Amino acid sequence: MFALIAALLFALALIFQIAGVAVGTVVTVATLSIAGLLCVALHLMGVGAGWSLKR
Repeated sequence: MFALIAALLFALALIFQIAGVAVGTVVTVATLSIAGLLCVALHLMGVGAGWSLKR
């Protein structure tokens, strides 16, 4: 689950970088990249590995 979130954050950071978009002073390309790296680290630690999307 965290790997999917990280991929989405990295995709947003790439789109923002290419388009030159800035969403305020808090949400920047660097912020999205750091959040993506945090999600990758959590994924590699195994956090959320027991989650299931089954109903």
